[in-house]
Amino acid sequence: MANSKKQVSKEQGFFEKTFKLKEHGTDARTEIIAGFTTFMTMAYIIVVNPSLLNETGAVSFDAALIATVLSSAFATFLMAALANYPFALAPGMGLNAFFVYSVILGLGYTYPQALAAVFISGVVFILLTATGARQAIVRAIPNNLKSGIGAGIGLFIAFLGLKSAGVIASNPATFLALGDMTAAPTILAMVGLIVTAVLMVKNVKGSILIGMFITTILAWVTKVAPMPEGIFAWPNFGAWTSESFLKLDFAGLGQFGITGLIEVIFAFFFVDMFDTIGTLIGVSKRSNMMDKDGNLPKMDKAMMADAIGTCFGAAAGTPTVTTYVESASGVAAGGRTGLTAVTVALAFLVFGLFFSPIVKAVPGFATAPALIIVGVLMMQSIKDVNWDDMSEALPTFAAIAIMPFTFSISNGIAFAFIAYAAVKLLSGKGKDVHWLMYLLSVLFILKFAFLK
Repeated sequence: MANSKKQVSKEQGFFEKTFKLKEHGTDARTEIIAGFTTFMTMAYIIVVNPSLLNETGAVSFDAALIATVLSSAFATFLMAALANYPFALAPGMGLNAFFVYSVILGLGYTYPQALAAVFISGVVFILLTATGARQAIVRAIPNNLKSGIGAGIGLFIAFLGLKSAGVIASNPATFLALGDMTAAPTILAMVGLIVTAVLMVKNVKGSILIGMFITTILAWVTKVAPMPEGIFAWPNFGAWTSESFLKLDFAGLGQFGITGLIEVIFAFFFVDMFDTIGTLIGVSKRSNMMDKDGNLPKMDKAMMADAIGTCFGAAAGTPTVTTYVESASGVAAGGRTGLTAVTVALAFLVFGLFFSPIVKAVPGFATAPALIIVGVLMMQSIKDVNWDDMSEALPTFAAIAIMPFTFSISNGIAFAFIAYAAVKLLSGKGKDVHWLMYLLSVLFILKFAFLK
């Protein structure tokens, strides 16, 4: 018993020394629960990304799965090591669709050529981060917009949760409509939502994770979702090394010309940069990680982890790696340090590589309650917006509204920047706007005009 207590004490000492838990007002148990919470809400990428890449016909599901898991784990470990932040990274949704449907199937890039383009965009990220350009952009964003970005991401996350739960459905006449509230998945999702909310009201540790587990078990027991087909699955490393690993074709990019190549690289770069900036601002705003000036300390290190992760991901065989907005679920569960990120990374390696049947069996509607709750929590930043000044209110509202309605964080930021610069300039308040905001507004306009 004495030896066991000494071992626990040593482990706590290691975690404290490495991640400075007390300084951040947290403990190891909270961080680990937060890590599993984040992993559960983003584990879908283990299945979705390989399925998308498999549609190119150039890579098998097994090879793409290993590339996805390894790149996610590596980049998330790097976030913990460089910045000691609780953010998780993985191949970005939206960016992977652009990679498959636009670049490979649309423009005719081969899989290795597309990976090479992603790698180059990662190098551009690294250079811009090393020179401080990306951090300067964050500092140039006014505080009202930062609050709006946080609230917009919250609404976006809640929208994703409501969609996964079946509460929101598409409609050809009205675009969106109420889903079938009598459907079993929707009922279970709502039960999970109420359970999670009640647990949070009662201040139960790990409420969000417990809610997901309860919803999943209910889905399996009631046969609304199939039980896992197995528990253990051995990863096919042979397929990965032969199909994905280090398959970049830089030489083949020459056939697309400088203009065509720059357009593709710029698209990868632009979307990832502003998705990452938006996620870092939004999640850190919710968790009070920002300093008194409204900036995130060690933003440069967090962005460097994102940039290096993209290069590693391309080498491993997957499109752009980015910081995941689902990190907000772990932060909402109390995650404040890199120990949360380390937990996510280990979960990716263990469950993604060896227990993938279990991950595949977790239905999307089981994670929906977590996303909805996180959306509620992140909307709190809306109270910090100065709604009495229309030159601040309209751009902020643009960020909040456009993100969920266009299914894109970067689009919300783009509309907010353009509106902010235009309204301030035309109302005689142009001097209040940082010159970078004007430059970025012009770039966003050019993006909308020439990049479809």
